[in-house]
Amino acid sequence: MIDIYLTDEQDKLVKKEELVKGCWINLTRPSEFEVQKVVDGTGIPSDFIRDSLDDDERSRIEKEDDSVLIIVDFPVLIQDESDSAPYDTIPLGIIVTPYYFVTVCLQSNPIIDDFINNRIRNFFTYKKTRFTLQILYAIARYYLKYLKTIDRRTSLIERELHESMRNKELFDLLSLEKTLVYFTTSLKSNNIVMEKMTKQRFLRMYEDDQDLLEDVIIEIKQAIEMSEVHSNILSGMMDAYASVISNNVNVVMKFLTTVTIVLSIPTMVASFWGMNVGSIPWEHAPYAFWIPISLALGLAGITALFFWKKKYF
Repeated sequence: MIDIYLTDEQDKLVKKEELVKGCWINLTRPSEFEVQKVVDGTGIPSDFIRDSLDDDERSRIEKEDDSVLIIVDFPVLIQDESDSAPYDTIPLGIIVTPYYFVTVCLQSNPIIDDFINNRIRNFFTYKKTRFTLQILYAIARYYLKYLKTIDRRTSLIERELHESMRNKELFDLLSLEKTLVYFTTSLKSNNIVMEKMTKQRFLRMYEDDQDLLEDVIIEIKQAIEMSEVHSNILSGMMDAYASVISNNVNVVMKFLTTVTIVLSIPTMVASFWGMNVGSIPWEHAPYAFWIPISLALGLAGITALFFWKKKYF
């Protein structure tokens, strides 16, 4: 799919049907025909677009003639419940030319949607450097947003684990840890791209752009630190709560064993008094039925009291 937008004279984002100078071209899983249309209309190297559509493409920045390609990873929520991780990262390509601004992605994403739906203020399609930095800043903010969500989910699982004897909570923690590995790897790659932008000046920057670039770098470094801290915490929690679950199972088994021993005493007494032999003690006594009952309950009570003092209950 190809969408073309342009900031008009009233600084409003309007949709266009054809390519015009200063426009923003948004490609979402484009067809070969759409890719070729953009390549022919803008003069962008076709590899720039195709590389951005590679799910395994690493974050990088490069320049060819007057075109600059920036590929960064951004976080996405996985809709497929069969996947083991709730979040993943996919590449987003940003191509800057003297007359056009192009974004390329494998799927529709909330970051680009925020710009299309005017949730991001003060962006203009013809201010290409600032537009690029605003997208990078939005990506960093989404990382921080999802990291906070992961932190809340971790706290919820932690409360469930206190009395759990299942493996489900551990698998949930494992999926979150897998997500944090994705985040950390992608964020570090994005940070390298930011450092190259700072040192090599791929894009022409004004003073305000330089300040925004510094804000982007700060947000990315904060996200890296948060993901690493959460990853370390999750690793420790998984080890600790694996032992907790095992201990909870042992406590339950100890309780059930204790109850079994207490209940086995009346059974033993009843078995002895029910044997078909010549003489049973007190079998002709007036209260022959209550004698074994009292003996069984008394021995069971003494045994239960002993276990209770030993804190087996």
